[in-house]
Amino acid sequence: MKHLHLVLILCLIFPVLAHAENLRLDIMFTNDIHGGIDRSKATFMNPEFPPQLGGGASAATLIRHIRSLASKTRDNLLLDAGDFFQGRPVGTVTNGVAVIEYMNAIGFEGLALGNHEFDIHSDELIETLRLADFPIMSCNIIDKRTGEIPWFLYPYYIYDRLGVRIAVVGYTTSDTALMSFPENIKNYEFRADKEVLQHWVDVVRTEEKADVVIVLGHAGIPYDPVAGYLSRYDAKGTPLFEERNAVWGYDAQELAREVSGIDFFIGGHIHKGFPGPWIDPYTHTMVVQGYANGTNLGWITLLIDPETRTVCGYELPALREGMMITLFEDQFIPDPEINATIEAQVAIAEAGMDEVVGHSAVYLSRVNVDAQSLMGNTITDAMRHEVDADFAFLNLGGVRSDIKSGPVTYRNIFEVMPFDNMLVSFRCTGEFLRRIIETRVEGSRHGLVVSGVNVIYSKKRPNFDRVTSLKIGGELWDKNKIYTCVTTDFLLQGNAGLTLLTQVPEVDIIRHEINLRDAIVNYFRKNSPIKTKIDDRWQRKDSAQPTAEMLQ
Repeated sequence: MKHLHLVLILCLIFPVLAHAENLRLDIMFTNDIHGGIDRSKATFMNPEFPPQLGGGASAATLIRHIRSLASKTRDNLLLDAGDFFQGRPVGTVTNGVAVIEYMNAIGFEGLALGNHEFDIHSDELIETLRLADFPIMSCNIIDKRTGEIPWFLYPYYIYDRLGVRIAVVGYTTSDTALMSFPENIKNYEFRADKEVLQHWVDVVRTEEKADVVIVLGHAGIPYDPVAGYLSRYDAKGTPLFEERNAVWGYDAQELAREVSGIDFFIGGHIHKGFPGPWIDPYTHTMVVQGYANGTNLGWITLLIDPETRTVCGYELPALREGMMITLFEDQFIPDPEINATIEAQVAIAEAGMDEVVGHSAVYLSRVNVDAQSLMGNTITDAMRHEVDADFAFLNLGGVRSDIKSGPVTYRNIFEVMPFDNMLVSFRCTGEFLRRIIETRVEGSRHGLVVSGVNVIYSKKRPNFDRVTSLKIGGELWDKNKIYTCVTTDFLLQGNAGLTLLTQVPEVDIIRHEINLRDAIVNYFRKNSPIKTKIDDRWQRKDSAQPTAEMLQ
């Protein structure tokens, strides 16, 4: 497969040698900014001595440089693939207004909606989107009240560059329906069928006479693109299975293979960047994807034949980073005007966030050991202690950042938990508690972040019979005993695949007047220094056999 990929790249680049007159289109792209327009530390590179990143102001400097390259045979386009505001305080506190204003200032030209845009009510989201000076796109969101695409969205947008008609089609992961508060999305349907995207690609090809088709999609490709592809298709792109069998909606790699007529796909959603494009061996569609939180700017140059007006290759700007340009502040000096505007917004949004609320004796990483992480264990311990529950659980995607050892501020905890999810507890039988755990180890699912339990499970066993040992509070699990569980209102509404939680009777639910973020703050105040460890609360042992009580 790697040899095939290399051959494709060489075939694409070869025309450069023969046709120096190719047109060049610089595609600049971001995805999953999550409010990261302010300065930040690159702790993902060096947790103890992180390099300084310049955020949106450094991006502005690089963007202006790329735009300065424009000529009669070279132009550019700046696009974002969604999840643009929820995360950093300046994005979350302003409901995305600060990010839209930043995007307006540096001239973004299109944005596809991501799932986290619906973390706020649609009425609030619309008010934010109305401020944009550029089109907001998604072709697969339908207003249930009209049966049409919502009035504030474009299914696609046409750009004219260098005499070439370029169509950008927006796409939003259909998993949004499984990852959002029902109240926020009650009026919208997120269509999962690939036929929707195929329809709009056909429209821009036939009716709009587009020369180049780009999909701007909030959907990602697998962390290992080769392994992910070969689990579904052979090396030539032939499907291995007659029917698709997956819990989640189509990802970018599947759409690039199964929707014809796409030249270039800008993805996102999974926060994994790649130095170069993934090229489908069957359709030859290029798929690119960047890292998250405003740490980088994607930059790739598409080569377009001036006679056929078709994509005939690409160039990458850097040997080491490829198309992923990390926004180091000392390399891309922040634009003074943009920086001043961002800093003013940050000062308002982050008032009081530098208060020290506790200390950690260890680096609290969110990197998982199976379903455990030091950060995840700390969060669920905080949940359980806040309401004195027997069992606390949280979805793996709910842990958003690390906390390094030393003083811990409210800002640090906000970065870990930017969502305003409220704590809820409920009473249930041991049998129902077991079903919660079984649901999250079914199929290819990876489990839960937990506290108060000791779970051993085997992936070799049948679905919904994989838990081989279970203790609650150090005591053997009893299927008939009543236990108190604590989670978030987000999960209680059936999100992250936990639809069985919608069966919990309202009479058994306590809705606590505290959000998860503040519960974590309370835990740090009361229990510092934090010394969380990876322990035996969650273990995968494929050779394990059920204990006696699990066979009841």
